[in-house]
Parts: sequence; C-alpha cells; structure tokens
Amino acid sequence: MPNNDLLKHRGHWIFDLDGTLTVSAHDFDHMRRELGLKPQTPILEALGEMPPEDAAPLWEQLNELEFFYAGKSSLMEGAPELLQRLHDDGRRLAILTRNTMPVVRQTLETCRLDHFFPLEHILDRDACIPKPSPDGVQRLLEFWRADATDTVMVGDYLYDLEAGKGAGVATVHLDTRGNVDWSAYTDIRVETLGEILDYL
Repeated sequence: MPNNDLLKHRGHWIFDLDGTLTVSAHDFDHMRRELGLKPQTPILEALGEMPPEDAAPLWEQLNELEFFYAGKSSLMEGAPELLQRLHDDGRRLAILTRNTMPVVRQTLETCRLDHFFPLEHILDRDACIPKPSPDGVQRLLEFWRADATDTVMVGDYLYDLEAGKGAGVATVHLDTRGNVDWSAYTDIRVETLGEILDYL
C-alpha cells in the first residue's frame, strides 16, 4: 500500500460524480451518435468549439440525454460508508463534475447522497472551466480557504486526476476494472471506494 499516511489527516475531499460515487448509466457512444459526433470525441469540448448557433440545440439535447441517464444512476459500492466516515470525521465534502446542476441534483437524489453535499459545495460545468482544467478544484480551495496539501481529489477518469494534479492536491484513482495505468497523475489507486477507508 503506497504512502499510507497521505490521506489520513486531509480535511477537504472533492469527488467526481458519475463513475465515482455512482455507477454511471451513461452510454456515451449513444450520446455521441445522437449529437452527431464522431466516436471518442470529448462531448463538451466538441460542442464548445462549434459556432453558438449550431451548438445551442445540441447543448439542449445533451442536457435532456444527461437528465435521462441521471435517473438511472445507482450507488457505487462503498460510497455511503466512505462519505459517512468522512462526514463523521468532520471532513468537508464537495463534488466537481462536468454535468449540469439539475443533472447532479437528480443523480444525488436518485442515489440518496444529497444530504452529504451542500449546494455551495457542488461545482458543475457552468460554475467553472470543466475538468481536466484545475479551475474547479482551485475555486473550491478558495471557497473553503483550504490548502492544496489538505485536499484530495477522487475520480475514476483521467480528467479528474489531471484536474487534481494541476491544482496540487492528492489524487485517488478509482479503477474499478483494475487495469488502467494513469500513474503519472495518481497518488493512490484503488479498485473500490471501500479501500480508501484503509487510508483514513
């Protein structure tokens, strides 16, 4: 187990949502097809590069697709136990997501996690420059008046880890498949959220 004390005393925890705290129901290949995008294209970046008049109806369509999938989300194994432990320990919790706030709220309510996250501790894609930019992490640090050395970013995707590293916080990669190596951006890799409890 690498660096056993890295997370032990950190008081500020930022989580990705889909694929991290929840089992994402999103079919991104289907979403890209519906939006007329090429396979593997980053959706937000692709729409952001389009002329506004072309992108506007696609943004609306994307919002509808995301809201549909949000209602189908389910809890990631170990998420309630980890969040409860962090909450009981007095650590502050936040979410940083590339979704929109209505989708985030729907997902959290569906999975019954909404009581862990005050709205002011949730940053969606409209509140900051989306990940992999560190902007959202930095905004949360400023809001909390917290130091990067007291903060953790937990996520399942490279963008989460890049955002965390860019802001200088500790990064935890949730690799549920156990076969992804993003070690250049990862301080600790776990295959379940429950493993993080061993570091606290």
